[in-house]
Amino acid sequence: MLTVENLNVDFTTGGGLLKAVRGVSFSVAPGEILGVVGESGSGKSVTAHTIMRLLPANGDMKADTLTFSGRDVLEFDREELRGYRGREVAMIFQEPGRSFDPIYSIGKSLVETLQAHEPDLSDEEVNARSLRLLEEVHVQNARERLGNFPHQFSGGLLQRIMIAHALAGDPALLIADEPTTALDVTIQAGIIDLLLELRRTRNLAIIFITHNLALISGFADRLLVMYGGLVLEEGPTEQLLSAPRHPYTAGLLQSLVPFGLHHSVEALPVLSGSPPDPLRPEPGCPFAPRCPIVRPRCREGVPAWTSERDGDTSWNHRCVVGGPKSADLFRGGES
Repeated sequence: MLTVENLNVDFTTGGGLLKAVRGVSFSVAPGEILGVVGESGSGKSVTAHTIMRLLPANGDMKADTLTFSGRDVLEFDREELRGYRGREVAMIFQEPGRSFDPIYSIGKSLVETLQAHEPDLSDEEVNARSLRLLEEVHVQNARERLGNFPHQFSGGLLQRIMIAHALAGDPALLIADEPTTALDVTIQAGIIDLLLELRRTRNLAIIFITHNLALISGFADRLLVMYGGLVLEEGPTEQLLSAPRHPYTAGLLQSLVPFGLHHSVEALPVLSGSPPDPLRPEPGCPFAPRCPIVRPRCREGVPAWTSERDGDTSWNHRCVVGGPKSADLFRGGES
């Protein structure tokens, strides 16, 4: 469905050329859920916005391939982009309250969205579709709530309504950019359950961007682990989380706080150091300055992909040292 090969995104800034995404490649199949994880500034959201071709004026994107259903997204003109955004690929954002006009009722905003996709719909058809969309995302008393305004909804309900907006064009792929940020764990679980239901009922493919490895572990089919604008590891979720090949992935897993742990009893696990400066990227592996098993060759150039296979399962990583024992080496701090 979606194929991205060697995607690079730079931003021209007052401080110089900011390299936000460097050589990112992946694909998404119909009905597949792809998780994208990594720290802030790793390039996750920029990659998502680039798929939608939603970059600011100072952004410059290049790719060997960016296709959707076999069509070259890079060659779309303005009219083709209008059809592509929303009707083929839709996107929902974190902090949904910022995505709504406070003086528009929920019903009016849904009407505007539906008419933008299908201007020939009658008023009766638009109103009926708006009601069905709210019911599909399990908003209770949907008919009455169409007349409510954004401030009358909780964050979790607003995220459900944002998903309804995204579904208005009947897309095949939904990009969810940290949609559970600032929601409590029970509301997060409800959003995940809703997305899984939509995958089942609509055969909807999903790209789910998050910081939360625990949240994504039982949700995504495959994971991309991003850092410093690069994909450092990718593969099936279960294998990648149970036996990480890159020390950065192992470090993220080690940083998960176990239930019941308190700082007064035991030190909270952390990744030492800071993420790389995208204005001055590392010449080699971007994780090298923070890696406890770094070797001189790690700094000589961006490591090439190493592919591993276990039966019918394969995954890839960019580590010249860690490999199968990456998690143990990280915890041991071997030098």
